[in-house]
Amino acid sequence: MLRVEEILRIASKGDGVTASGRFAWGAAPGDKLRIDGTLEWGPHHVTPPCRHFGQCGGCQLQQLDEESLTAFVEGRVANASAAQGLGAQRLAPPHLSPPSSRRRASLRAESSGGRIVIGFREAKSHRLVELEECHVLVPEMVALLGPLRKLLITMGKAAPAKKGRHGKVQPGKSAPRMAADIEMTLTDQGIDLGVKGLTAEGLAATEAMLDFAREHKLARLTMDGGYGFETVWEPQQVTVTLGQTKVPFPPGTFLQATLDGEAALVGAAQEWLTGASTVADLFSGLGTFAFALAGPQTRVLAAEAARDVHLACKAGADRAQLPVFSAHRDLFRNPLQPDELSKFEAVVLDPPRAGAREQVECIADSTVGRVVYIGCNPSSWSRDAARLIEAGFRLEELRPVGQFRWSTHVELASYFVRD
Repeated sequence: MLRVEEILRIASKGDGVTASGRFAWGAAPGDKLRIDGTLEWGPHHVTPPCRHFGQCGGCQLQQLDEESLTAFVEGRVANASAAQGLGAQRLAPPHLSPPSSRRRASLRAESSGGRIVIGFREAKSHRLVELEECHVLVPEMVALLGPLRKLLITMGKAAPAKKGRHGKVQPGKSAPRMAADIEMTLTDQGIDLGVKGLTAEGLAATEAMLDFAREHKLARLTMDGGYGFETVWEPQQVTVTLGQTKVPFPPGTFLQATLDGEAALVGAAQEWLTGASTVADLFSGLGTFAFALAGPQTRVLAAEAARDVHLACKAGADRAQLPVFSAHRDLFRNPLQPDELSKFEAVVLDPPRAGAREQVECIADSTVGRVVYIGCNPSSWSRDAARLIEAGFRLEELRPVGQFRWSTHVELASYFVRD
């Protein structure tokens, strides 16, 4: 057995792989893997910028230099295409979002040893890593973590004392364990903060939350104690700008992870669908693609299952007087049928990670000539893409997009044309 082996590539889950099939976490291409499992760093191995790397489960690839990180993103997409024999005519250079650019995050907050810990979980563990820094999130979110810890402590102290069966305060009882999910999104008005699993009990807790929202200039503060989001603070309607349209933003709604990543995906769709007079935007969400494509020469149908998101898209289109026609429709249970799709010159679809098997079957059976498929999971995308190829489409171009920097999560934009 070789005593030292070179790391040749990074596998889909982030481990380095040697020619003999040995795996090593935290490796980079060109590293040497010793027999005892330790690494000798090679030319592509860099010092991870974050002190939490290796413990926090948010990032897996901070040890890679820019060249290797770019190659990983490109390879994930190229391999998915090659595995299905899709025959892409062109593979564009990958787009990588820069550090400190992610504008939405889901964090966890828990009480631990008399303290409040806010952060991401460790890899393959339920243990939380308290974030003291983060090189992925936008600075506005990172700056909010410390004050948010103090707010949650204040809310715990302000909670009414627990009473016994006869209404008497029970002495010696410690405060209940606190656990909450934290959602943060950077919107047009600032940070939209949602706290799920916690309620403001009593006047003191409510006042503390209002003071916090005011002091930190939050766009909105919502709480969900188990019965849906309730707005605590929203001085003006919260919006996000899509294309050039301000669209209402319901709490917890999906948004592309970074502004530059969104621009890369939208720019691809605009370039590929130039001249299309009618477009169906499927799994449209708030209308990320619909508002960018709609104009004097292009009408867009935006189909979305979530009612509040559908209504927000409709409100944005009505306000901007754009030819975006919003349809409330569950495309998993009730996909657009071939005869409906055949009325459109082109289709854009941006489904969840599971892909869009049923909807793709209908597209394959329609007469639509152009399809832009935005994939957030190369595996499910390649399965759906193979069905389009079988139906007579050809894959004109693939554009890998790494919005989730230093993560193994890779996205793509793809363009199919029917001969």
